[in-house]
Amino acid sequence: MELTWYGHSTWHVVVGDTELLIDPFFDNPKTETDPEELDPDYLLLTHGHTDHIADVNRFEDATLVATPELVGYVQDTFGHEDAVGGMGMNIGGTVECGDAWVTMVRADHSNGIDTGYGTSAGMPAGFVIGDKKPTQESDPDCTTFYHAGDTALMSEMVDVIAPFLEPDAAALPIGDHFTMGPAGAGIAADWVGADVVFPMHYDTFPPIEVDTDEFVREVKAAGARAEVVVLAGDETYTLDS
Repeated sequence: MELTWYGHSTWHVVVGDTELLIDPFFDNPKTETDPEELDPDYLLLTHGHTDHIADVNRFEDATLVATPELVGYVQDTFGHEDAVGGMGMNIGGTVECGDAWVTMVRADHSNGIDTGYGTSAGMPAGFVIGDKKPTQESDPDCTTFYHAGDTALMSEMVDVIAPFLEPDAAALPIGDHFTMGPAGAGIAADWVGADVVFPMHYDTFPPIEVDTDEFVREVKAAGARAEVVVLAGDETYTLDS
């Protein structure tokens, strides 16, 4: 599994021959990538805020993976036609996306379209992406990546995501103000139980400017086993099971 971070919460994930793009927002200081260079098979959207859907219009041919409310908005506004199951998915569901299996999990956040107060896009979400379908039987050969979305620290991480979905790696927001900060993300790193954790959703604009060394210290303070990998924008990490 290849994981490329394009800054903020934008990730490109390759599983086998399948390419997935999460939360496309390329107008951020961490990336120099032209989104026209990418051609994902699936477009995964955690929620409807501008800094997560700003560049969805560049990927009209990708199949949408999002809540039905957000799928409907994107289809009506930007012209996308295809969505998983014809209308999207919801919290707790797992869908097959080419060579990948995608499970939608909850995130504790708000979800107005474009941060407006007039339109809701359903519950915000995170995604767990694996190369095998999750079951109650632990599979050491399965490779799994957890994108937490915009979230606060929540017990779901330790009660459901860790024991059932068993992430090998996790991308966690650390910017504070709108999501959990380094301390909460450090605890999340411990609760999720991943071997590798990546910070995301920081340094994009002034309210979420954070020193990543603080996150490293908080992961250690939480007693997490995870290695903290701070990617540069446009950098790729190869994840093995």
